[in-house]
Amino acid sequence: MKRITYKSAGVDIDRANALVGDYKRFAAMTRTKGALGSIGGFGALFRPEFRRFRDPVLVSSTDGVGTKLKLAFLADKHDTVGIDLVAMCANDILCSGAEGLFFLDYIATGKVRPRVLRDIVKDIAAGCREAGYALVGGETAEMPDMYASGEYDLAGFAVGIVDRQAVIDGSRTKRGDIVLGLASSGPHSNGYSLIRKVFSKAELRKHRAALLAPTRLYAKPVLALKKQVRIKGIAFRFYASYE
Repeated sequence: MKRITYKSAGVDIDRANALVGDYKRFAAMTRTKGALGSIGGFGALFRPEFRRFRDPVLVSSTDGVGTKLKLAFLADKHDTVGIDLVAMCANDILCSGAEGLFFLDYIATGKVRPRVLRDIVKDIAAGCREAGYALVGGETAEMPDMYASGEYDLAGFAVGIVDRQAVIDGSRTKRGDIVLGLASSGPHSNGYSLIRKVFSKAELRKHRAALLAPTRLYAKPVLALKKQVRIKGIAFRFYASYE
């Protein structure tokens, strides 16, 4: 009788574990005062500094990169989508006026490809550093038969903090308020189901650099502005019109 192992079933634990050292190294580059221990445990530990706030409120967000990943697969370029993942969560948290605390990622794939996963996690760490988050943990799931060859999915979870009196919710906005716009880096991670219908595969490949430009992280400029003026509302939108 043929011996069936976890590896023969399509799950290579050794190959995945070999990446943990790289993950730890990338995460260490995002370490903040609140981060306790290192990644690899069953749960991530974080000790927030509440003494800076009179009435601290935690703000959380979870999101993914969406069908923009289809372009990454098409171009075999995976060193920008990690920033997209962080930005989709961090920018939403920023809308409440919160600063970042910690971030966790979830990567699911049919087969672990070390080069690709290193690019993704390294990029996630870069996004966390830019937005002020500590990368405290995550999960890499190898699931044969769940995804097409060469494909994967990403999800992120982030937590930020803001004083309750400083929460930005848009309720105070009124006619006559000043509206400031910050330039985007492109479509960000929105609208790609439409973009992939508008352009052919050849056109998508041709413009892959622009279309795979990572989502801009707005934490630094917005939090700096918040210290100078009273911000009443924040929204991040991408509008596209085609004829």
